[in-house]
Amino acid sequence: MSSTENPKIYLITPPQFELSSFANDLSGLLDVFEIACVRLRCASEAADDVGRTADKLREVCHAREVPLIVENHGKIAVTHGLDGVHLTDGARQIRYIREMLADEAIVGSYCENSRHNGLTAGEAGADYVSFGPMVETPLSTTEPADLDTFSWWSEVVEVPVVAEGAISLEMMEKLAPITDFIALGAEIFGATDAPVKALSAFVERIR
Repeated sequence: MSSTENPKIYLITPPQFELSSFANDLSGLLDVFEIACVRLRCASEAADDVGRTADKLREVCHAREVPLIVENHGKIAVTHGLDGVHLTDGARQIRYIREMLADEAIVGSYCENSRHNGLTAGEAGADYVSFGPMVETPLSTTEPADLDTFSWWSEVVEVPVVAEGAISLEMMEKLAPITDFIALGAEIFGATDAPVKALSAFVERIR
């Protein structure tokens, strides 16, 4: 489904952060910008650590009526009252996670640069698919996603599409007409500017 409006902004947390200061930064962003969703990405595999972080960020997000989802941790989403799960392995676990969560929960699927994987995820019941990164990075394991994939998807497929990974200000302008959501993480939280100023620069490119 191609977007008839500007794409919505979707935030991805850093994998590691000091919880109190990050919660303050996130609060500031959600108070200033219209954010569609926040995704918790945790480097820790310890349930207590992820759960403690989830509880704090859930308070911040839900106070502002913004959904909070978590990467891959279905049980954490259930036990800590989160709004869904973002799966990083394509369509493999979508049906399993969907059965675990409430009917209205969000289930997203990262599909790297593969249209086939995106279609498979959509057929399996994903609420959205994401493609990326947009340029090669030191951690890349596949070729970058290309703009043609987003154009094709927006014209042909009804499942909403998200762009994520190594998004520049210039790429933001190119993606705006052909995506439903643009996910920003390190672009904001790893910037030398304060997060509000960094996000402002990106939002200006799609207005």
